[in-house]
Amino acid sequence: MVPGILLRPSDVARPPAVLLLHGYGSRKEQMADAVGRALLERKIASLSIDLPLHGERERTVEIDAIRNPLVLVSQWRMALAECGAALEWMSEQEELDGHRLAIAGYSMGSFIGVMVAANSDHVRALVLAAGGDLPEGTPFTRLVRTVADPIRSIRKLDGRPLLMIHGKRDRTVRPEQATRLFEAAADPKELRWYDAGHWLPDAATRDAAAWLASQLGAGRR
Repeated sequence: MVPGILLRPSDVARPPAVLLLHGYGSRKEQMADAVGRALLERKIASLSIDLPLHGERERTVEIDAIRNPLVLVSQWRMALAECGAALEWMSEQEELDGHRLAIAGYSMGSFIGVMVAANSDHVRALVLAAGGDLPEGTPFTRLVRTVADPIRSIRKLDGRPLLMIHGKRDRTVRPEQATRLFEAAADPKELRWYDAGHWLPDAATRDAAAWLASQLGAGRR
């Protein structure tokens, strides 16, 4: 079982919907309360889920085991599989428009989101917040790319609309990482910068919601 929060506008028969993926150390409630509420105002439904080792699933693996790289890889693969299953579930719900689905991911959620979108026919648009390519020049990066490569994934979007939003002073996912990922993507794409660090302002959330509404045709019956 994967805990989730589904928000749906009550006055739209079959609204578009967005899968919301939180960052490291966060949980589904934070995405639902911020991005989910902003989308609801735009007549867009959202499903926020707890990724492995987060939220209600924080203690599903012993602390000592988390230090094992094989455990981390298995949890990463589990996250990808669960996000794919969440999209399948959303596409099958009669109260949602399964032909108008998107993903919005924040930080760690953006790394997962781009890989899930690359392998799902359900995703029509993608928002990556405080996300980018892996850092360059470390042995760890070379190891991670064998399992998860954002550059390879974003090239598989095949022209589906992409919005990246990023802080000019981000020191967790640095601006050059965001730029590198953005340049690897095909059009249509847009990269918006904010005077912020890793935590983006409320304006970025509102901008992302407005962009998703335009891409998904929110408000159509």
